[in-house]
Amino acid sequence: MRDHDISQRRACRLAGVDPKTVRRERPPDHPEIRQEMKEIAGKRRRFGYRRIGVLLERKGMIMNHKKLYRLYREEGLAVKRRRGRKTAQHSR
Repeated sequence: MRDHDISQRRACRLAGVDPKTVRRERPPDHPEIRQEMKEIAGKRRRFGYRRIGVLLERKGMIMNHKKLYRLYREEGLAVKRRRGRKTAQHSR
């Protein structure tokens, strides 16, 4: 935009991008929440992101559930799936 003396609105229209996404600043990353989430997940292996969110709220770290889930996935945290009970494969 600066090189070609074109308005931001027109450049966004040519590129097919919403101007609001260009103007918007990224929200700050929360390293303290990430660290606390890792500590809770290390102690409580069976807790998913919802339970971790409740524990974080009790400590005063309140955030949106969608953002909490994004941070949870970015940190590579996940509760391992439990396998179901084995069933007989064939008739006896």
